[in-house]
Amino acid sequence: MDTDDNIDTSKSGSDLHYKISERPPFHVNAVLSFQQVLISLAGSLAVSSFVADAACAEDDTDLKSRLLSSTLLMNGVTTLLMVVVGIRLPLYQGAAALYIVPLIAIQSVDPTRCLVSDDTSLSINDSSVSYDGADNAAIKHLAMIKIREMAGSLMAAGIVHFAIGATGLVGFALRIIGPITIVPTVLLSGLYLSRAVTRFSKTHWGISLSTAVVAIIMSIYLTKKKTPIPSWSKKKGFHWTRYPLHQMFAIMIGMLFGWALSAILTATDAIPFDPKSVHFKARTDARGDVVSNAHWFYFPYPGQFGPPIFETGAFSAFLIATFISILDSIGDYYACAMICNVPPPPSHSVNRGIAVEGLCTALSGAMGCGHATSTQGGNIGSIGITKVASRSVFLGASLIFILFGLLGKVSAIFVTMPHPVLGGGMIVMYGMFTGVILSNLQVVSLRSTRNLAIIGISIVSGLMIPRWIETTPDAINTGNLTADKILKVLLANPNLTGGLVSCILDNTTPATLQERGISSWRPQTDAKGNEDDKDMSFITKPSPFSEGLDVYDLPFSVRCIPHNLLKYLPFLPKQDNNVEVFPSPQFTV
Repeated sequence: MDTDDNIDTSKSGSDLHYKISERPPFHVNAVLSFQQVLISLAGSLAVSSFVADAACAEDDTDLKSRLLSSTLLMNGVTTLLMVVVGIRLPLYQGAAALYIVPLIAIQSVDPTRCLVSDDTSLSINDSSVSYDGADNAAIKHLAMIKIREMAGSLMAAGIVHFAIGATGLVGFALRIIGPITIVPTVLLSGLYLSRAVTRFSKTHWGISLSTAVVAIIMSIYLTKKKTPIPSWSKKKGFHWTRYPLHQMFAIMIGMLFGWALSAILTATDAIPFDPKSVHFKARTDARGDVVSNAHWFYFPYPGQFGPPIFETGAFSAFLIATFISILDSIGDYYACAMICNVPPPPSHSVNRGIAVEGLCTALSGAMGCGHATSTQGGNIGSIGITKVASRSVFLGASLIFILFGLLGKVSAIFVTMPHPVLGGGMIVMYGMFTGVILSNLQVVSLRSTRNLAIIGISIVSGLMIPRWIETTPDAINTGNLTADKILKVLLANPNLTGGLVSCILDNTTPATLQERGISSWRPQTDAKGNEDDKDMSFITKPSPFSEGLDVYDLPFSVRCIPHNLLKYLPFLPKQDNNVEVFPSPQFTV
């Protein structure tokens, strides 16, 4: 390994080992890309599992394998498009758990949705019933219908998502949506999805916490240390050099440690081979048949589960998730820019990113994934841990995901990863991401009683109302079953309830833009708002950022597009206004 003895992490005040436009050496880039894939598999497996559960096919291993292959392929395709032509930040686009939240909400308010009539009613969610999901034709038929309903409804929601970005409506949303709205909304999503973390971790808390502790020690406690590794160069020959290896690969090291610990406990039978035991899925051989039954090659294609079906209830749920996903993505864009130490993204790049996400949501629906692909906050958190923001790493990760989606045997190996190892990785990822989201409040006046009240009330509302709907399913009774179902689905969604409360309060109570934190997200203009007369005094001052607005530039020029046409395309930079000046950040990461 030939590396520089000392990596300069003080450029422009940044402690990044690799900036967005920098390319690590090929072998380092390959390992970093694999780490991003490894830490993302937990989320992909969780969302794919939730889709199978929502489709009443929890025990249909063949269907789950096909769903996972489709998910992995779309993860790669969407990440590739986002990094190349989307917002151009190092963002991983993975299975969107936000689209699973309304499905979970539907399950909580409609416990009879998985009942089938075949002489007797059979519930796939009833653990007392013994059956083989793959051999039960009635359940398999029901699962296919539900996946097709998800597919058609998701395609329609994806079209709406694309239109919001392509027409620039998201720019209008930024006028009324600020940190006080985004932080509670996304935070509630993370708190609600902690159920997934518990679902994986509870199979063996010892392995799960060991995985998390190792990653935390590597990334936080040893952040000032560098790993001594043997190196060779023509100048010095064989010598020892210090490299922040343990920090960049902290999550991967933690998950590999947990996997090895699980293998030791499996080999010594410390974890009994008892499928009825709560610890069974902590064994490395708990799902050994997945690899043997998987196909070497599997090519997911649109309509693989049958023609899509449009279903109003599912579309309503996905439409809610679409608006929440847009809020989530906007927050992720700014969080990623902040953690990468680059200027906040200009409006055209935000529009383009949202449009790409919508396009890929529709494509995911056509593939039958049952979920959208959206920006993943956990991988933004991994940038903060590893201090590697290179765009090349995420390009490599996208190619690996595409390969895994096509090679069934290879992806099946990762499907066999013990559940507590996945849970331990998710503890670190979602924990770091939650911290990054909360850091957006640094631009908000926390001395304002008004701001503190809005944030607190919205979070309490987002936790209280869905809990009330889950525990009191008969509380809403309008006399119309359809209206009751729609209201229950809406109110059971924590993102909608908390986000709506915070948005209404933030825009109806008096406060300055600076107090609300919105001014830090907007371009600076003179008092008349004339963008041609922007204050250019920043040119003589040292930039507080590691890189400039050029990180958002497309890989091709738009000069060939006529100016009269370009002004109607809000997702492309204007030829006469390529420089957008943002205020110096009032916060540091």
